[in-house]
Amino acid sequence: MRATLMYKAGDVRVVEVPDPEIEAPTDVVIRVTHACVCGSDLHPYHDLEDTPEGRRMGHEAIGVVEQIGADVERLAIGDTVIVPFAWSDNTCVHCRDGITTSCVHGGFFDGAPSATQAEKLRVPQADGTAVVVPAGTDESLFPSLLTLSDVYLTGHHAAVRGGVEAGKTVAVIGDGAVGLSAVLAAAQLGATTIILMGRHEARTDLGREFGATHVVAERGEEGIAAVLEITDGLGVHVVLEAVGHMPAYEQSYGIVRPGGTISRVGVPQYEDAPVGFASLFGKNVTLTGGPAAVRAYLEAALPTVLDGTIDPGRVFDRELPLGEIAEAYRLMDAREALKVLIRP
Repeated sequence: MRATLMYKAGDVRVVEVPDPEIEAPTDVVIRVTHACVCGSDLHPYHDLEDTPEGRRMGHEAIGVVEQIGADVERLAIGDTVIVPFAWSDNTCVHCRDGITTSCVHGGFFDGAPSATQAEKLRVPQADGTAVVVPAGTDESLFPSLLTLSDVYLTGHHAAVRGGVEAGKTVAVIGDGAVGLSAVLAAAQLGATTIILMGRHEARTDLGREFGATHVVAERGEEGIAAVLEITDGLGVHVVLEAVGHMPAYEQSYGIVRPGGTISRVGVPQYEDAPVGFASLFGKNVTLTGGPAAVRAYLEAALPTVLDGTIDPGRVFDRELPLGEIAEAYRLMDAREALKVLIRP
């Protein structure tokens, strides 16, 4: 089969690899029908060191079950399933607490021996991981269903961890697909004021359609001043940080109000973040967030896509075949595309 491998920064290729096989009785193998490139895929695209064996890429997928392990009970051959970016048994102590990304039997697809930017995928812990799409679902809904494997539910996770609710003032830092998803999620949770911090007009226009009440294009101190002006000098109750770079974190603690919360879901590209008096401690600020526990939210979110309550698939503005995935990376890296759908 064909799969996407990255050999060093900027070097993305589609190559022939062996088909995945059932390796444990809890596995299934799916034929991937929908995949995509994630903003977090651009981190290795920028800085991956020479990797002669190649790194398997991709962590978002929808596909059709083709093989089933002996212990799989919830899935059947022919089922169409959504596969979150992390596999989990959905029964361990951490899964029962809703932190499925810390499952004691879990793991992450990106960089694993079987990853999603490929024609087929082995799904470990399949009963706990994959969620069936109802038979007969309209094909037009599949881009939005694909966002439930990561991007929309990552934005939702940011909002839930941040405590977004009716009456809260929220700032979203980042106008990428996760940031826009966080805007949509915050609106669904009832936030009354949603400030989107981004400077790409086509993206921020979609953010307004998703529910942003204000857009701030400025960065750094100017951006902080603009948010404070909107909030009468108070700052926001909740900051949803969807970038992962230090300037975004610094902006977060500059705009959060005393007693507020910063929720980070942008994969941090730094190790040391200020938490002292001038940043968090002095204002009694809570810092939360982390890898989105997508599986914990997926089944509740599925009906809202199927009934048209939300349409998060609008973050996909390009579609390419698997054989052109290197172009998808280029387009996203150059900000010529927001998020690219891949059809193996």
